[in-house]
Amino acid sequence: MMEKTSTLERRARILEQVDTDGQVEVQHLSGVFGVSEVTIRNDLAHLEHKNLLLRTRGGAIKQRRVGLDFALEEKQKQHLEEKQRIGRAAIELIKEYDTIVLDSGSTTMEIAKNLNRLNHITVITDALNIASILAEHKNVKVIIPGGVLRENSYSLVGSLAEQNFRNYYCDKLFLGVDGFDSKYGISTPNVEEAQVNRVMVEISREIIVVTDSSKFLRRSFAFITPITKIDTVITDKGIPPEEHNNLKNMGVKVIVV
Repeated sequence: MMEKTSTLERRARILEQVDTDGQVEVQHLSGVFGVSEVTIRNDLAHLEHKNLLLRTRGGAIKQRRVGLDFALEEKQKQHLEEKQRIGRAAIELIKEYDTIVLDSGSTTMEIAKNLNRLNHITVITDALNIASILAEHKNVKVIIPGGVLRENSYSLVGSLAEQNFRNYYCDKLFLGVDGFDSKYGISTPNVEEAQVNRVMVEISREIIVVTDSSKFLRRSFAFITPITKIDTVITDKGIPPEEHNNLKNMGVKVIVV
């Protein structure tokens, strides 16, 4: 009975630490509780089974509701000031005569709103709302691949969209994400959007992820690409310090606004 109580107490304390720090490491927990790493891994497996955390290589992170696919209108309301700063900062990375890809999303939409400051830009986008914004910018050429419309995000997906994107090679991709984990990669709730995003990565010379800090230490349902494919991340001051350090150590440029 004593062993069972001890296990329950240890697991409760592990959850407390995950909740406070956002993540834990097996090696550290083994030393704190004076038990083997195998025991800690069993604890984490048990807690993950109960949907209380999410295991990672060497530890675990805080469990969040990452499978939700919010409508664009709802996303626009979340962290708006941070997204506006990120959008303005992204413009500084674009040069005249660049050909860029803008993924669908509320953060990339803030980039589109600022593109009227530049001349001779070509934008390829799968997002009808972004194309609508850019239609007002006479100095921007807009290319819209075909595809099937996703009403939640106003984006075009499917095999036709993927095939059409492969006809181009672009200078820069600005990609918004729903999940960002430096040890896992970037992700999004929708499988079809993830597939189109992967093609965008393939056809772009430079990959720039634009995301507010709430997306860090979060994994969404559909994997897009590993961190090794990313050149630059633009985010806000709330980025977890460990994630910031991990990205810099991996050679990713981090711009904090």
